[in-house]
Amino acid sequence: MFDGILKAIFEFIAYPEVQRAFWATVIAATTVALSQVAAKGLRKLLNLDTVPLPSASIIINIVRAVIWIGGGSIILDGVYGVNTNAIVAALGVGGIAVSLGFQDTLSNLIGGLQVTFMKIVKPGDNIEVGAEAGVVQDITWRHTTIKDSLGQTVIVPNSVISKNALVHLLPANRVAVPFAVQRLREDGSDIAVSLDAFADELAAVARDAADGVSPVTSEPSVFFSEVTEFGIKGKIILQVEDAAQTSRAADAIVRAIAGRLR
Repeated sequence: MFDGILKAIFEFIAYPEVQRAFWATVIAATTVALSQVAAKGLRKLLNLDTVPLPSASIIINIVRAVIWIGGGSIILDGVYGVNTNAIVAALGVGGIAVSLGFQDTLSNLIGGLQVTFMKIVKPGDNIEVGAEAGVVQDITWRHTTIKDSLGQTVIVPNSVISKNALVHLLPANRVAVPFAVQRLREDGSDIAVSLDAFADELAAVARDAADGVSPVTSEPSVFFSEVTEFGIKGKIILQVEDAAQTSRAADAIVRAIAGRLR
């Protein structure tokens, strides 16, 4: 009885259709595994500072699509004997109809490739397109995802970015606090005599105040812009880790330096 079962199994495996299905499954599984490994490896590679390409999903999706097309071609041509060249030719004949039916999709795809490979937009950029503004989170084959100042996720089609005026705004985590200080202090000393010391004092106070709200990622810079009969005007500029906390950080700096501007 056992020999009969083995014989039936071997006869079943000997069928050409079963062998084709087996090899098709093996190739498909290999394609899936290779696609996942390539996506993970490419994502880590794109996150390196030495790589000129941005870490956008559209690049990873293109690589995955190439792997899937290659795996499908091997299955069709190598396993089932289907002439893939004939399929490509047939798709070429119907390409005009397909392009008309998917005009918006193709426009978004081309727009995404354009803004990605020409480095017009990359994740982390603070941009304004039309009425929408925010920090770029990702660029896919169809749209660009940005997060606005309220923390809302905004979906902008890639074709809109490529066809409209794009403004690169200052970093969203940038805190700028203007100030004005009287030249003469209460003790009668002229602050203009020791501007460097006063700038160091303001920078230290601003750093401590902002750091209590969100970690400071760049050392504060103090710039003096104007001298008037009423005093000296300037600005404190720094960057914090959490872009959503810039308003609170600016408020903390104003409260902290208010007593030193008399």
